[in-house]
Amino acid sequence: MKNPIKVLIVDDSALVRQMLEDMLSSDPEIEVIGTAFDPFDAREKIKALRPDVLTLDVEMPKMDGVTFLRNLMRLHPMPVVMVSTLTEKGADVTFEAMDLGAVDFVTKPKINLENTFEAYTQEICGKVKIASRVRKSTLEHQYNRYVANLNAPPAVAQARSIGNSKQSVGAVTPLTSKRVNASNKIVALGASTGGTEAIKEVLMRLPANTPAIVITQHIPASFSLPFAKRMNTVSEMTVFHAKDGQPILSGNVYIAPGDKHLMVAKEAGGYVCRLHDGPPVNRHKPAVDVMFRSVTKNVGSNAICVLLTGMGADGAVGMKEMQEAKAATIAQDENSSVVWGMPGEAVKLGAADYVLSLNKIPEKILELV
Repeated sequence: MKNPIKVLIVDDSALVRQMLEDMLSSDPEIEVIGTAFDPFDAREKIKALRPDVLTLDVEMPKMDGVTFLRNLMRLHPMPVVMVSTLTEKGADVTFEAMDLGAVDFVTKPKINLENTFEAYTQEICGKVKIASRVRKSTLEHQYNRYVANLNAPPAVAQARSIGNSKQSVGAVTPLTSKRVNASNKIVALGASTGGTEAIKEVLMRLPANTPAIVITQHIPASFSLPFAKRMNTVSEMTVFHAKDGQPILSGNVYIAPGDKHLMVAKEAGGYVCRLHDGPPVNRHKPAVDVMFRSVTKNVGSNAICVLLTGMGADGAVGMKEMQEAKAATIAQDENSSVVWGMPGEAVKLGAADYVLSLNKIPEKILELV
């Protein structure tokens, strides 16, 4: 039997530390080797106990979780799962942590979670297991990319925002593309674990006249709007939190709400977003397969299908169906993925026309349109 995954829990709340310890210890593949009440306590226990994975509270006294994470990734990169509050501020800080190299996040457990204890336990145990398999080189690459983007002068983008001018942030300059009549083209993109950063890397490289993009990212409902707003600040395209009946237009990006399936429908005036409040598919809502199937039905060969990093298999079958409908299909490769689950399953099915590193995907999208 392989050694259990050694976890250190870092949280300023004694009650939350106990709850997380009970949940993680219920899995025989996980061993909680200690808890820490603040980042200074955590620093000493990391040295002494050498954990495989950290769970890290976003908001703590003395030093917040992101500041601690920044120092950790600079000096001693290791897999981290953030524990975040369900607030817009909590979402913003969590996305910054993902920028720095945190593998994933869970929302902070509620004290009265009797009805959801089992589901929450499965979620956090699953994410800790995934985090334990992430390569150190992947974490180092993510942190180095964060530093490069932070230190580079921002490239001013003459792009639209909802009532505001905006700048494209970071070291990446968007690619240029020829003027194309792309009103009938749609890019459908799906992602899960590691996807918030992968999506950002793709959108930062695409010019304002890119065909419309619809995105399903597995994310809590309270985080999807802050995520869309965050993507709107880094992309020359205009990024929306998708609404039911919203027209799908070239130069725009539509991100699925965290509690609705996003589908593409064809109507007299063109394509529109449709939100569906049906049951989870592949245990997810929104589900990538639901979106891909709607694109297969209504867009067909005029679509481009992209599947990025993520655990599980959501989107793999949908990508195969899109390929059979003559849509071009792209899967992120293993080396650049935080978790090669979803794109890996698509590759196993023979569903990917192209298997590319993350930095090559924006160029391929533009080539295909």
